[in-house]
Amino acid sequence: MTKTTTQTEKEMSLRLSELRNHIIDAIAQTMDLYGANYSFGKLYGIMFFEDKPMTLEDMKEYMNMSKSNMSYAIRSLLDSRMVTKLEEKKDRKDLYVAETDFFQTFRVFFTMKLQREIDVMLGAINKVLPELSEFVLSEDLSDEERQESLRDLNKLRHGVEYYTWLQQFVNSMLDNGFSNQK
Repeated sequence: MTKTTTQTEKEMSLRLSELRNHIIDAIAQTMDLYGANYSFGKLYGIMFFEDKPMTLEDMKEYMNMSKSNMSYAIRSLLDSRMVTKLEEKKDRKDLYVAETDFFQTFRVFFTMKLQREIDVMLGAINKVLPELSEFVLSEDLSDEERQESLRDLNKLRHGVEYYTWLQQFVNSMLDNGFSNQK
């Protein structure tokens, strides 16, 4: 007995949905791996495969989440520039579309994460270095404490070298058009 065209189309549609869900889950896992919320990654994956802009209501249907959670998720994706809010609206509702260029998404996502790391670490190191440098010169230190302080100072100076290099890397990604301008 041969299958009807309708049955075959349904099977193919179901299989396509399964294949997409496999990638959506992988996107969500990857984002989770790098510190983004799994459900936000899942939402991005759903939007990635959507051929038309989506409203919060559309997303809510797909994700089975509250509208407030969807709003929070979309704000997070907007902040990371993985999703864009369109100028036009549908029935007075905002429309959103996912960035589908993986290379662009990677560049924006990681430059933002790396810049945050650089800002936090260099801020802390630059705050500590002057006092630690004075501490090393203090006459009240024992030789053991001075040696320990010098080791710390050397480690932090090495950290400055690393974060200076990392900043240059991020800047080169930004300067070469690897990331959207803010």
